[in-house]
Amino acid sequence: MNCIHCENCKLNTKYFYCIAKNDFVLNEQPTISEKIRTGWKKGVKEYELHRRKLRKEVEI
Repeated sequence: MNCIHCENCKLNTKYFYCIAKNDFVLNEQPTISEKIRTGWKKGVKEYELHRRKLRKEVEI
């Protein structure tokens, strides 16, 4: 069977529908993307200054 490049197999799912095979296919090795934390982190100097500044505004 020839692939028609529908890109369903490249989705990050456990199973997908293959149009060329006309059937559902189990993806044995789905790619797992790591979650990356961005933004403020406790202990960073800029975070602490920002947090203190916000707390001063709230207290007033």
